[in-house]
Amino acid sequence: MLFTTKSFRWLFAIVVMLAFSQAFGHGMSEEEKQSIIEGGNLKYLWIGATHMLSGYDHLLFVFGIVFLLAKFRDIVKYVTAFTLGHSVTLILATFNGIQVNYFLIDAVIALSVCYIAFANLDGFKKYLDIKSPNLLVMITGLGLIHGLGLSTRLQQLPLSEDDLLMNIISFNAGIEAGQILALTGMLILLAGWRKLDSFAKFSKIANIGLIFCGLFLFMMQMHGYSHDSNPDEFGFSSDNHFHDHLEREKAQEALRIKQSTHESLD
Repeated sequence: MLFTTKSFRWLFAIVVMLAFSQAFGHGMSEEEKQSIIEGGNLKYLWIGATHMLSGYDHLLFVFGIVFLLAKFRDIVKYVTAFTLGHSVTLILATFNGIQVNYFLIDAVIALSVCYIAFANLDGFKKYLDIKSPNLLVMITGLGLIHGLGLSTRLQQLPLSEDDLLMNIISFNAGIEAGQILALTGMLILLAGWRKLDSFAKFSKIANIGLIFCGLFLFMMQMHGYSHDSNPDEFGFSSDNHFHDHLEREKAQEALRIKQSTHESLD
């Protein structure tokens, strides 16, 4: 019980940290945008890698995928399916300017973390008494959703119309580099732990923890969406509730529209 109690304390602390970093991490200053423009495609590569390594929802999902896969062939198959899924929507959505509210898409991504952990716990058979959906198909489909979230992030950057394809490719290459680096660390950790008697207990606690993380992130994203859609319902000051990011983003969007209008008139 001591191990379990300590584990859940750590999980709770991690959940709180991840939730606030994800829910309030949107937006970008004009100085950051200018540094990206000056950095070129190498900057997009770097941003893609760091975004994946700091994208806790994506990392939690990938961790769920590889968690119970002991065979290297299975790991390659499922990770490749996820990679192809998110790469397709990242490229197509960005290239065609398809945008989705980032709070909503992140909320769905949070639920995908719950799904993969529930599948790892064999929840469909144990608790719902139904056959688990085809895991390869589900991971590919969820990868498409994750790619839409990545595209939403990428479209917040100052993309070049003349070099748009290379911007997208560079960002996606960075995403894959970050994913490979994260996967390597996960696989090293799990490969050593599988040999220990404590792995079965760790497996159950970790996947329950993934479900709680996903649910908590989901609630935080839905809170952000509610505030963004119905700001009059919230009487809190931005200083007390960290909602000044929304005001900054609206100001940036207004500036972008103004600049676009000015360019079209010229």
